[in-house]
Amino acid sequence: MMILRISATSPYARKVRIAVSVLGLEDQVRASLADTYDPADDIRTQNPLGKVPTLLLEDGRAIYDSLVILEFLNDLAGGNAVIPSGGDRINVLLAHALASGMTDAALLQAYEKRWRSAETQSDKWLEHQAGKVDRALDELESAPFAWNDRPHIGAIAKACGLGFLDLRFGGRWRGAHPKLAAWLDDFSRRVPAYEATAFKG
Repeated sequence: MMILRISATSPYARKVRIAVSVLGLEDQVRASLADTYDPADDIRTQNPLGKVPTLLLEDGRAIYDSLVILEFLNDLAGGNAVIPSGGDRINVLLAHALASGMTDAALLQAYEKRWRSAETQSDKWLEHQAGKVDRALDELESAPFAWNDRPHIGAIAKACGLGFLDLRFGGRWRGAHPKLAAWLDDFSRRVPAYEATAFKG
């Protein structure tokens, strides 16, 4: 069985866990918590970057970076599943890039506040990252992308990014983005893995 190293609050690990469920690969992948801050955790030898998610294959290889893992799982499930081929591929990858970029900017804000004392935090840096999140939210509100029976990686990344904003920023995005809030409620209802992988911590 493959092992997916995760943390309980990583939106990138959550994205892969949802994809595992959507692709019907739950009997082939087992999640295992990693402590990326613990020098003794094997994650640092399994992935030189010491990051989650990291997928450990049965042949001893490790695959890391959530998009690379998603490409691997998509192929394992037969291809053209959560990452389509043909003309739709670029649109789905762009949707993934926008949602993941929004999540990156939100995470950088959270790190700034966690790792720096109040007097050493950079307001300019926080505003710079907040601007990215705000612009991404506005773009997603104006053109929420649709999905059919099975969500693609753009939709999954979008749901995980919004969930992370709920976790770390108290869901303040919801009031000004009612279409997005409704979209996430619909995603949660239609994709049981979203609630099953809810953030803890």
